[in-house]
Amino acid sequence: MTAGETHTSGETHRAIEATFRIERARLIAGLARMVRDVGLAEELAQDALVVALSEWPRTGVPANPGAWLMAVAKRRAIDALRRDKMRDRKHEEIARTLDEMSHGAVESIEAAMDDDLGDELLGLIFTACHPILSPDARASLTLKVIGGLTTDEIARAFLSNEATIAQRIGRAKKTIAKAGLNVEAPRGAERAARLPSVLEVVYLIFNEGYAATAGDDLVRPGLCLEAQRLGRILAGLMPRDAEVLGLLALMEIQASRIAARAGPDGGVVPLTEQNRARWDQLLIRRGLDALARAEALAKAVGGDGPYVLQAALAACHARARGAADTDWPRIAALYDRLRAAMPSPVVDLNRAIAHSMAFGPETGLRLVDEIAGDALPNYAPLPAARGDFLFRAGRLAEARSQFEAAAKLTRNGRERTFLLARAEACGREP
Repeated sequence: MTAGETHTSGETHRAIEATFRIERARLIAGLARMVRDVGLAEELAQDALVVALSEWPRTGVPANPGAWLMAVAKRRAIDALRRDKMRDRKHEEIARTLDEMSHGAVESIEAAMDDDLGDELLGLIFTACHPILSPDARASLTLKVIGGLTTDEIARAFLSNEATIAQRIGRAKKTIAKAGLNVEAPRGAERAARLPSVLEVVYLIFNEGYAATAGDDLVRPGLCLEAQRLGRILAGLMPRDAEVLGLLALMEIQASRIAARAGPDGGVVPLTEQNRARWDQLLIRRGLDALARAEALAKAVGGDGPYVLQAALAACHARARGAADTDWPRIAALYDRLRAAMPSPVVDLNRAIAHSMAFGPETGLRLVDEIAGDALPNYAPLPAARGDFLFRAGRLAEARSQFEAAAKLTRNGRERTFLLARAEACGREP
């Protein structure tokens, strides 16, 4: 093979892999719905990629690569089920269905994919995020089957090891199979009941990228991008759901600040000190547009949900030209509403911070002292917030103690450095 042929072959393989990444989620979604097994669907999709890597360099990428891959995967599924000698009625029924759908091959599959894409992909997302799984398992499985990340990539994103993540994903697939879950999008009341679990997973992934809980990096933008991509998929599939749009708006607006959150040395830059010229205006516009649609939908059904309210909070910062222009009284009022919609100690803490900015540090201290002492054990932001209130109230010795306590609790190296610097600043004050 000549150097030119090697280069062309490499380009073809990269094009195939890029195509597969685009088609992968809906391919697995369609297969999982048919074979009723997420793990098997993943294997079949990977088998189809192997065939594509062998054939497409010779024949070229087909006009509809997704339908081509689906046709190959279905043939592999039929072969596998037949090799199992129809061990039970379930396999016999699935094989018969696949056989019937194979007549007409790519053309019929292409039409079916176009018709069912939304339901199939939504069904896979709801299955990966099913509440019978732990939040960590839901996040890992979602990144694997929807995001297309490798086990190693997921492990590095969550500062874990590959074996642990592989076991977590494997257990999640077995749990889904054992429960006999159909990979279908729930309807009506069931969809409404299960949607919070889906949104929780997407936001968990985003938050781990936006404010890394451990390690030396303050942010991990790759996770934020994956969460935003998942949010955009959900918004495309559920464009009339206010909370889906609210979550998308929240992530877009929050993500607009990522470049400004860390200084040249990687250290923390507080929101009030960030260079707003570095905020991504395109993401802000996208977020505000999604928020406007979410608020209109929420108004029609009688009130804002938690994600719409959180997006409205983020929008207050996005709309302020400078830190001094921030409408803290509005933010405090929004936190009052959020507390009613989504009671939690973390919301109470953030509400205390907002009220301290709007009405003074003593107000913040009073509200933070109302949070139950055991509600947020070992939660670094609690003493960090109390330290800030005390610092602004001029009670420097007490503030220093709180910042030092927070530094001991955090598992993020950049955050620890920032908190220790704040503690030292208390000592330097007259």
